[in-house]
Amino acid sequence: MELVADGHHFQRVVREGILRAETSVAIATADFKAMLVPSPGRRRAKSIVEHLRGLADKGVEIRLLHGGVPSSAALHELRRVLPEGITIRRCPRLHAKIVIVDCRSMYLGSANLTGAGLGAKADGKRNFEMGVWTLTPALIDAALEYFNAIWEGRHCPSCRRQAICPVPLEEPALT
Repeated sequence: MELVADGHHFQRVVREGILRAETSVAIATADFKAMLVPSPGRRRAKSIVEHLRGLADKGVEIRLLHGGVPSSAALHELRRVLPEGITIRRCPRLHAKIVIVDCRSMYLGSANLTGAGLGAKADGKRNFEMGVWTLTPALIDAALEYFNAIWEGRHCPSCRRQAICPVPLEEPALT
């Protein structure tokens, strides 16, 4: 297990985690924005949505569970064409931050899927964040079970916030 703090989130969670996925990525985040991901040697940073689209085009299954409405830039990116390999669901009660890559590595911590959260912003602009990166199967399995329970709507029948979630696990309107 490794402690991940502040700017190290970008390297560990994004570059070494999400961008290297081979089979699957499960992301739970309260806030979802079209975070820009700078690439060495490239003039233009690509958004995380472009990277997720590229992974999906290579056959990686992407599941993104978020709590709020994505930023307008993220929605604009998603409206361009959502590949079959990307599924996005929203649960207003979600506040957890989890990234599980290939069911073999996991980030669990405080950072949302945003530039300020995962450290793509410069020192002095990003949030103070902390979490753990682990390869421990028992922890990953437990977190994946937690993620799947929300993803599958197992909490929906007893949810007492249905007034703000009229469509359980709504997927974003992309039209």
